[in-house]
Amino acid sequence: MADNPTNALFSLEGQTALVTGATRGIGQAVAIALAEAGADIILIQRDLSNLTTKHAIEALNRTCTVHTADLSSPAEIPTILPSILAASSHPLQIRILVNCAGIQIRHPSHQFPLDDWAAVLQVNLSTPFVLCRDVAAHMLTLPPHPTTGRIGSIINFGSLLSFQGGITVPAYAASKGGVAQMTKTFANEWTSKGITVNCIAPGYIATDMNEALLHDEARLASISERIPAGRWGLPDDFKGPAVFLASKAGAYMSGHTLTVDGGWMGR
Repeated sequence: MADNPTNALFSLEGQTALVTGATRGIGQAVAIALAEAGADIILIQRDLSNLTTKHAIEALNRTCTVHTADLSSPAEIPTILPSILAASSHPLQIRILVNCAGIQIRHPSHQFPLDDWAAVLQVNLSTPFVLCRDVAAHMLTLPPHPTTGRIGSIINFGSLLSFQGGITVPAYAASKGGVAQMTKTFANEWTSKGITVNCIAPGYIATDMNEALLHDEARLASISERIPAGRWGLPDDFKGPAVFLASKAGAYMSGHTLTVDGGWMGR
């Protein structure tokens, strides 16, 4: 990976990344990309029923461990990092955090149930907040990494709805707007201490979360016509941006929301 100075900018050799939402889709592609760049990976999953990502990472000769946790449980989230650190057979230095897990619930806004609102806000906003808080506190105890010069990098996942309102998704829009703003606040406090904090905002991506749109012929056509790239995004489109933000190449990026949308926001 580090055969020349430019390759070295993107190397994550010797670093450990903690990733949520990596059993499939964008999160899976990002976790594998970080491993391809040299990082060892800790995955947070609900259970052990899907180990596809773990096996793919191990096939790259990188270490991958799975920590099970319910990201919808307010009581469980603060126990995640202490449990991971306590379970390790050697002192861990988590240098990269990727908050990619998210849920989507649709209802007409005038009928949106409060329970569904709370569920979306918990997984999409409150859980990333706690993980950012706790992992940053851990990072602040570490010395600067000899390659990146930083003590850590945090990457949160927003959405086009970090900027736009969407239709029938008030909770999702509120959560993703919150993620982008939270990212800026953390960057304001932690960048000077050696932690970069950024947000990636996916455009319309062909994943399970967008099945409702992909099966709505009218919405699908109207969305597709607006994308300058001429196609919906794929999970692999996020491999490069994630490695960039996590590596030395992205050392001067912080507090930014990077849209990966095929040009959608420029129309």
